[in-house]
Amino acid sequence: MNPQEATDAITEKLTKNVPYNCKVTLHGGHAGQGWCMSEPEPWVKEVLSDAGKAFWDGKDSGSYGMGGSIPFLAELGKMYPKTQILALGLIGPKANAHAPNECINLTYAKKLTSALSHMLAGVGAHN
Repeated sequence: MNPQEATDAITEKLTKNVPYNCKVTLHGGHAGQGWCMSEPEPWVKEVLSDAGKAFWDGKDSGSYGMGGSIPFLAELGKMYPKTQILALGLIGPKANAHAPNECINLTYAKKLTSALSHMLAGVGAHN
């Protein structure tokens, strides 16, 4: 959805007919376009699979989508439409993302960092 249209719709719902004489104040204005990863090319799938197997006990790589997005990735996708863009992160059980008690699983962080270096080598070998 167009981010400005979504902002306008939410603003209207939150500020019109507010019950109990409540006062609603909205701040921000940081609406950004969402991003969805395109299907990786076969060679990228192979690089990801190899990294998964190398650092996660022989298991293949996997992916999943989340409800949020990083608008910066959508902008990169527009600027470089033929580029394979991967978003990697350390979100996992008990990570409490963006909370005051956010934490990183260090074992997972080490594996992800190692896998990333493996993927970069695979990209370099492909080019």
